[in-house]
Amino acid sequence: MSETQFDSRAFLKTVTSQPGVYRMYDAPGGTVIYVGKAKSLKKRLSSYFRAQLPDAKTQALVAQIRHIEVTVTHTETEALILEHDYIKLYMPRYNVLLRDDKSYPYIFLSEHRHPKLGFHRGPRRAKGRYFGPFPNGGAVRDSLHLMQKLFPIRQCEDSYYKARSRPCLQYQLKRCSAPCVNKISDEDYAEQVKMATLFLQGKNLQVIDQLVGWMEQASAELKFEKAALYRDQIQAMRTVQEQQGVHGSLGEMDILGVSVDKGMACCHMLFIREGKILGSRSYFPKLPADTGTDELTASFLMQFYLGGGEERQIPAEIILPLELEDKEVLQEAIVQRCGHKVALKHSVRSDRAQFQRLAATNAATALASRVAHKSTIADRYRLLNETLELSDPIERMECFDISHTMGERTIASCVVFDSEGPAKKEYRRYKIDGITPGDDYAAMAQAVKRRFEKVTAPANLPTILFIDGGRGQLTQAETILEETLTARGIEPPLVIGVAKGEGRKPGLETLFVGFTREVIDLPADSPALHLIQHIRDEAHRFAISGHRAARGKARSQSTLEQIPGIGAKRRQSLLKYMGGMQELKRASVEEIGKVPGISTELAQKIHDALRD
Repeated sequence: MSETQFDSRAFLKTVTSQPGVYRMYDAPGGTVIYVGKAKSLKKRLSSYFRAQLPDAKTQALVAQIRHIEVTVTHTETEALILEHDYIKLYMPRYNVLLRDDKSYPYIFLSEHRHPKLGFHRGPRRAKGRYFGPFPNGGAVRDSLHLMQKLFPIRQCEDSYYKARSRPCLQYQLKRCSAPCVNKISDEDYAEQVKMATLFLQGKNLQVIDQLVGWMEQASAELKFEKAALYRDQIQAMRTVQEQQGVHGSLGEMDILGVSVDKGMACCHMLFIREGKILGSRSYFPKLPADTGTDELTASFLMQFYLGGGEERQIPAEIILPLELEDKEVLQEAIVQRCGHKVALKHSVRSDRAQFQRLAATNAATALASRVAHKSTIADRYRLLNETLELSDPIERMECFDISHTMGERTIASCVVFDSEGPAKKEYRRYKIDGITPGDDYAAMAQAVKRRFEKVTAPANLPTILFIDGGRGQLTQAETILEETLTARGIEPPLVIGVAKGEGRKPGLETLFVGFTREVIDLPADSPALHLIQHIRDEAHRFAISGHRAARGKARSQSTLEQIPGIGAKRRQSLLKYMGGMQELKRASVEEIGKVPGISTELAQKIHDALRD
């Protein structure tokens, strides 16, 4: 037998019939191409080497197998958990892969004399109550914004709260009751916290009933201003209740919708907590060819619930779009993961069936949008390729831009597009130093040099390099590429300068091809031009955001850094204790002197320096 073939007969004679996990390699000691679990390893692995295989995916997989390793487990549930760990470790190309590394955000209610409502993401170490998880940060911020209108509970940081000597703007806007300066009694503040807690638990009717009782009591005691405040809260609560879909009988559950089309898949999760729809989120797992919906669903659930981290809360019910063959094993594994009973259900009625249809509709809609977007991106790449008459397809594009304000804090950006659009993990910023302030040409030369001076192989080069600017910036890039690449025998990428048109209006750009100075004129409605505008605008945005952050940091700290006796720790103490630079500037000598580690003499120096 050839060394490149796998001797399946000899291998199957030695395989155990116990449950476990198997890993298939493309070579001994090579890359793992598939990970699977089995109740009986011998039966499952034998099915791969039959004369007639069920589908093209399995045929392609078996053709590449050169080595198999097995790990025996005591139970099928243990095998499922180990399979998930191996998939996460090896990321095999023939497995369905879910890339969901983001943690989920919560609304956090702290345990203080005057509790704070705030945004939280990450490990739940602080004492207090956590409400969620929410599908994304936007859902949390929208909820916090709504809470400010309903319940005047503080949302400021503790350092800001402790340093207040007068109410802030939120009090003037009636979005905070200013407990920091005793504008509300502890008893009344505790009442508002209690109402906010009930609201976050979905008990809206109970909140309204309690507010009505307080309003009537305040009216009977002739406290009409207080009664009016309760009346306004009641009206706001009823408006919210009309806008929200609240289904108190549903409790907590996740509802999954699945859609597959054109080799792509979408799994849409609908999150319901305390009878309220917190939101939803679409996931697009990597889908090997000829993968069935049942395999997709089982793989998604395994990776979603077993690999979600400690912050992911698993509800008591998970509604599925279809019946799974290994439902009991998956259910038991999830129970071991979360420590409480979990039911995987398929056939549901009433409100659950309605939400199941909603999840399926959202999955189909999100997938259609993604397929259309991918098709649009592919068309733009194809047309750009045809316009530039390139012999090979465009695999990677990069674009450089420079940002500064009158030469201050110059930042260069390099954004990257691959065949599917922006590759944001590969974006880079360069802090430009040692040039004449405002010299864009020198800044561009420095940025391009830092990007390409260490390149050793053509594989690390983009297909096209765009330079945001006119002939001057393009000339600088050409010079650097000749020094860093051509001089070492490496052929530079195609370089194109993108000069802004009259009035900087989109569609009037002029394109200059590097080294030839050929001018390319594209019509304003050209999809190829739209792709160039997209990468140019993304480079511009990325450069500006980096420049603003650097400029803001410098301006907020430069004054303190110039004061003798103020090091990093004292600067941090001052800003934290006073609640920010603006509060520090407004503070008196006595107030500054109260900061730990700041003497009266030093407080006077700080006071004078900030006013000068």
